[in-house]
Amino acid sequence: MLHSAEHIQGFTIAAKDDELGKVEDIYFDDETWTMRYLVANTRKWLPGKSVLISPAAFEHIYERHDNFSVALTKEQVKNSPDIDASKPISRQQERDLMLYYGWAPYWGGAGLWGAGAYPADIMRQDEHMEQSQLEEKEMEQNSHLRSAKEVTGYSIQASNEEFGHVEDFLIEEDTWKIRYLVIDTKNWWFGKKVLISPDWITDVSWGTNKVYIDLTKEQIKQGPEYDPSQGVTPELEQQVQDVYHKQNI
Repeated sequence: MLHSAEHIQGFTIAAKDDELGKVEDIYFDDETWTMRYLVANTRKWLPGKSVLISPAAFEHIYERHDNFSVALTKEQVKNSPDIDASKPISRQQERDLMLYYGWAPYWGGAGLWGAGAYPADIMRQDEHMEQSQLEEKEMEQNSHLRSAKEVTGYSIQASNEEFGHVEDFLIEEDTWKIRYLVIDTKNWWFGKKVLISPDWITDVSWGTNKVYIDLTKEQIKQGPEYDPSQGVTPELEQQVQDVYHKQNI
């Protein structure tokens, strides 16, 4: 199942013993284009603190009730390391969060989540994870977290022309990998929404708010229209592959 990042912003996050707050943003890493955290608005009961919830903590997603259920208590969240989501988040801060909750780092392994493919894998990995191992993994690279809210609105540059802007992200439920960016072209040529895989992104200019992709204007014009009310069907995905001549989405 694919979840719209725009849609899940505003979902309630329910801990084991009480409501934590609402989803106000999503953080993904710009190397694997995978959602790493929900940013929870907890200002009603925990002012001055940003709360990051990893998919490793998810228990259930109740789409019909706009609700995430997480395997954490309110007290755990209250005592978690202080993070200011209005500022860039360092790998050190992520490492502190991992140590606090008893998770292995998602970075540095061969899989999407540590050595595995799913968020639960970083929980199983961490049963005997020593702090020294976390420090070693933390040294491997800098943090690559990006805000979905911030990237929404970035312009899209095809190989020969600019053609639209990022409107949404469609995220796989099992792995929380971003499968598609939803691109709105209404202010450019032909006024429809199209789907672009992160695999086709050749570069992102964070300074100029622009995403570069390995497609031409002509390919995009011929591409199938995405209707959010209809969702992403197997037929639509096949059309996207056929028109753009891309495989293994």
